Amino acid sequence: MKLLFKLQSLKLLRTPKPPNRIFHAHPRLLSSDVYSQYESIRQGKQEIPKYFNFASDVLDKWSEIEKAGKRPSNPALWWINGKGEEVKWTFEELGFLSRKVANVLTEECGLQKGDRLILILPRIPEWWLVKVACMRAGIVIIPGTSQLSAKDILYRLQASKATCIITTDKLAPAVDSVASQCPLLKTKLMVSKGSREGWLNFTELYQNQPADHSCIKTRIQDPMIIFFTSGTTGSPKMTQHSQGSLGFRPLLSKRYWLDLTPSDMIWNTADTGWILTSIASFFDPWVFGSCIFVHNLPQTDSSVILNTLCRFPIDALVGAPTLFRMLVQNDLSKYKFMNLKYCMSGGEPLNPEVMEQWKSQTGLDIHEVYGQTEMGIICSVFKGMKIKPGSMGKAAPLYDVQIVDKNANILPPGQQGEIAVRSKPIRPLGFFSEYLDNPKKTAESEHGDFYVTGDRGTVDEEGYFQFIGRDDDIIISSGYRIGPFEVESALIEHPAVVETAVVSSPDPLRGEVVKAFVVLSPTFSSADLGSLTRDLQDHVKKTTAPYKYPRKVEFVKELPKTVTGKIKRNELRDKEWGRI
Repeated sequence: MKLLFKLQSLKLLRTPKPPNRIFHAHPRLLSSDVYSQYESIRQGKQEIPKYFNFASDVLDKWSEIEKAGKRPSNPALWWINGKGEEVKWTFEELGFLSRKVANVLTEECGLQKGDRLILILPRIPEWWLVKVACMRAGIVIIPGTSQLSAKDILYRLQASKATCIITTDKLAPAVDSVASQCPLLKTKLMVSKGSREGWLNFTELYQNQPADHSCIKTRIQDPMIIFFTSGTTGSPKMTQHSQGSLGFRPLLSKRYWLDLTPSDMIWNTADTGWILTSIASFFDPWVFGSCIFVHNLPQTDSSVILNTLCRFPIDALVGAPTLFRMLVQNDLSKYKFMNLKYCMSGGEPLNPEVMEQWKSQTGLDIHEVYGQTEMGIICSVFKGMKIKPGSMGKAAPLYDVQIVDKNANILPPGQQGEIAVRSKPIRPLGFFSEYLDNPKKTAESEHGDFYVTGDRGTVDEEGYFQFIGRDDDIIISSGYRIGPFEVESALIEHPAVVETAVVSSPDPLRGEVVKAFVVLSPTFSSADLGSLTRDLQDHVKKTTAPYKYPRKVEFVKELPKTVTGKIKRNELRDKEWGRI
């Protein structure tokens, strides 16, 4: 059940219809462009400010430019759900509504600067409102995907010490099932037209709030967002970003991977729980005053995506390689995109043959980007740059990216090593602050003068980087990062499983998928393996987020191990990928 704000005075809700004009003429950037105001800092003529808040220093500035008639008539946010509902907000309307939500959080919920709030919402307008409201109030946001299970939510609540959670009526029962184990959780807000015992109704509270709210003053290093990111061992780590690393960074990064204007509209199809959505559907486009387009997309349907590109004046499309692999399976000659000019893919390497098929059928290149939760975009193929199939482009501004050996020595072009970013003597602005409550992991992420990504790659004489593969056991499937430990922990709970090892396995559509090698209990040795496979898959879907379930299962008598008893996942993985 989706909530839409019905403020008739602001005319936010409109009847959907195909736009009757394309308002994207790409005029020159206006002199009052927020991005342009920071040129002196980029040129080293002025120091980075001590205080910064993305809501007041970027979004409210665009609202002023908009009211002065110096910005094209694009919305700031344009949302549809494919069922006839639509929302368009200007920067002024976004400011008005987010101040009301900030009052809900501070006055009704009693949240203060530095408090942590878990936000688990699908692609609905409230996700954007709550994020802006949290920034106004100095509240630390912890986004999560709507596919999280009760066990996942419990871990996040306990690890983060969050005092508030905002989610939908669909996930409210899962929260209630674990809330008694989270003594610090004080407030539960539900985005729904209905009600539930123990929950505050977000809609009712929001509608009755005044629109006056003074944005709190935040330092540029103050925490702003915490992402949970999967690791090879143990539970997901809390990766903390500051006002500077996510909010101020795009103001200094030149017009690199997006290079948008206030006339442009960008559509990113990633899940709201991942950093790519915070970057591509929040911070970076709004720095340029661009319009963020959102489709609710409860499921990734290639025909829906292609038809949407034909009906709406979307200039830039961002998606995981899986998206483009799906799209090229269609006869693209049947579709005439209204305004699409720029396509970007990230999250995992994209097959060169998919890039060729997309180019031959649409005339458009796919620009690859490479990044991590810890640093955002690390490398990208910029607009106008020569595209080398299989390459993820050059280092992003602010970052000195190198290929290093195990001792953090820089390797020459063409030699394979670990992709690393220089972190000393000065830590770049875009870096995460720390792995929260885990100083050991924070320290281990650096070797010598470099932050090491855990990815292996090469660089050529022209500075183009190529991704070779993970240096650890992380599985990247359809853009989702999946730690084997989480899947193994779920499988081992099943009575049929004595031991298990999870690795990546090649897949033509998703790039790679989760595969589980399972040693069975003697009591299940005569079971029907097909039925048991489905049972194990269903068990994982119920125990953890469904996207983590093993799409492939192989039953084995034993797992390869070292002399100390550690499972040789690298051996299993190499076998899957045909390397032995």
